[in-house]
Amino acid sequence: MNVVLWIAAILLAVVFLASGIMKLLRSKEQLAGSGQTWVESFPDSLIKIIGALEIAAAAGLILPPAFDIAPVLAPVAAVGLIVLMVGAVVTHARRKEYTNVIVNIVLILLAAFVAWGRFGSYSF
Repeated sequence: MNVVLWIAAILLAVVFLASGIMKLLRSKEQLAGSGQTWVESFPDSLIKIIGALEIAAAAGLILPPAFDIAPVLAPVAAVGLIVLMVGAVVTHARRKEYTNVIVNIVLILLAAFVAWGRFGSYSF
């Protein structure tokens, strides 16, 4: 089970690291042009904050347990991603972007699995 939890955490980290970097480096117009039309409803500063939170969560999923420094931060990062993705579900549902809602729910379930496993029997 530990290997499965690591794979899930790495998958989440890769997805959110890429997403966060994209939000930090691209302009609002570039993000909207690439299909992320939800950014039109948010200020630039909030988009950058979301990107920074995604990068922090990606780092929190992998680095603390990998270096055995406060490994409890991994499930905390997973819970943070759940909160962030609940906000994404609400945003996409209001905009009737149901494909994105499904993707966000899958990410919530994956993050919940990591949080459950790392807070529970398979903690570090």
